[in-house]
Amino acid sequence: MPRYRLLVEYDGRPFVGWQRQADQPTVQGHIEQACQAVTGTAATVFGAGRTDAGVHALGQVAHTDLETTIPAWKLPDALNAHLRPAPVAILAAETVSAAFDARRSATARHYCYMIVNRRAPLTVKRGLAWRIPMPLDAGAMHAAAQALVGQHDFTTFRDSECQAASPVKTLSCIDVTQSAENITVTCSARSFLHRQVRSIVGSLVDVGRGKEPAGWVAEILAAADRTRCGPVAPPDGLYLTAVDYD
Repeated sequence: MPRYRLLVEYDGRPFVGWQRQADQPTVQGHIEQACQAVTGTAATVFGAGRTDAGVHALGQVAHTDLETTIPAWKLPDALNAHLRPAPVAILAAETVSAAFDARRSATARHYCYMIVNRRAPLTVKRGLAWRIPMPLDAGAMHAAAQALVGQHDFTTFRDSECQAASPVKTLSCIDVTQSAENITVTCSARSFLHRQVRSIVGSLVDVGRGKEPAGWVAEILAAADRTRCGPVAPPDGLYLTAVDYD
């Protein structure tokens, strides 16, 4: 049976996350229902990242095995017709080797977190970014974040329900940039711990608003103590932007 690689975009607000759950709206569940509607048989869709409730994706990658005569280039249109009106879109599809695994074959995952730094409430970006009304120093946030680059024990930034075998991860890069009222935190790693990015962003915001000095992030990282972490950023501003493969 042919294996297909799917490039997926979604607005995470209506979903309890990527992973299928009984009687709950999930991204995986919606795509599997669309696959069954197109092929007439049940299918399982495997994603590169199990995004949490409310988290968005611009470049999620998934794979699934489908028996269909529809050419790969037409498959997105067929699936999207059955995904509407859910805010999920298949951007591209291609046939791949049976050895391809969206999660296990990935060599890097890229996330960005969107902050809008202004006093006025959000309108068009409501649910799509984190509004912070007090002034933030993006330069201080970026400087503090550099202590996280490299291989570390990220226990401080690991959710208590994380099921990863080890808290040790390698963050290849993290940058904080600002354009007018928009502050973006981008980071890349082969894999991340549960809520690691949101935990990091929340701590960086404490630095940005002057509650903590830039060196504090290095201190709490070294402590390997979850209780030292700053507030966890809400899911609204988090996006899985891309997944890399060899």
